[in-house]
Amino acid sequence: MRKRLDLRVDFAFKALFGTHGNESILAAFLNAALRLPDNQKITEVTLLDPQFNKENTEDKKSILDVHAQLEDGSRVNVEIQVNNKHDMEKRTLYYWSRMYTSQMKEGMDYGELCRTITINIVDFRYLSHTPGYHSIFQLYETEEKFLLTDTLEIHFMELPKLLIKWRRGEVNPRENQLVRWLLLLEASEDEKITQVLEEIAMQEDQTLKKAIDEWERVSQDPEVLLAYEARRKALLDEKSALKRAEKQGEIIGEKRGEKRGIMKVALSMIQKGIDNETIAELTELTQGEIEQLRRQ
Repeated sequence: MRKRLDLRVDFAFKALFGTHGNESILAAFLNAALRLPDNQKITEVTLLDPQFNKENTEDKKSILDVHAQLEDGSRVNVEIQVNNKHDMEKRTLYYWSRMYTSQMKEGMDYGELCRTITINIVDFRYLSHTPGYHSIFQLYETEEKFLLTDTLEIHFMELPKLLIKWRRGEVNPRENQLVRWLLLLEASEDEKITQVLEEIAMQEDQTLKKAIDEWERVSQDPEVLLAYEARRKALLDEKSALKRAEKQGEIIGEKRGEKRGIMKVALSMIQKGIDNETIAELTELTQGEIEQLRRQ
């Protein structure tokens, strides 16, 4: 099997799902993700430029989101992330609000604002509350659980959880279209997944076949490969930076814990009447720190 682009890299994901000419591929994914009944299936999507994100120049990933408008006017933003930057729920709400309010034009009535959907595909475990790989959030009344409005809808799709279920035989891409689309994102690293999906594509799913053919094509395009490798390197650098920051945070936390323990010991020594010089010698605290403890 020839090496294909890793579709978990946002550049490759957008090349397949967010490029003009591939709207039918995006529509098929969205029909599966949004669980739409047959009489409400998406037949057309219009790809939009995610301008609502562009003012944030520090977030270079924003231009690699897939932003689309559905036939009923609904806006959908699909983003794939391989690195956990934390505070993701706040970041998601921020971008959702930007996308929602970007619809507003001068003289427009609030009633004209359309449903706005954010889909986050993440290559890490994020929601510890559930073993489910697909979680959907909307605005509900807390006691009686009725829906206030369907205007807000946020999805989290966690690929590691899906892979666990796939390996245990708990999900079947032949029976579940969302499973097959999400497994496609993992296929570059798993020959068995690739084989199963190619069989499904040949036997029953023409849109999946189109996606695999297009995936193969862009994976051999020199210009695409050049941009893809640059983006993949940037994501690896970002991952390394996040790991360094986490490690630094752990070290700082450990030092603060040690400091608190030393201060506690010093306070006990003060209460026993031990002089400052002895305390300083044993704990390496400064005279100022010891005096501050004596004033507590």
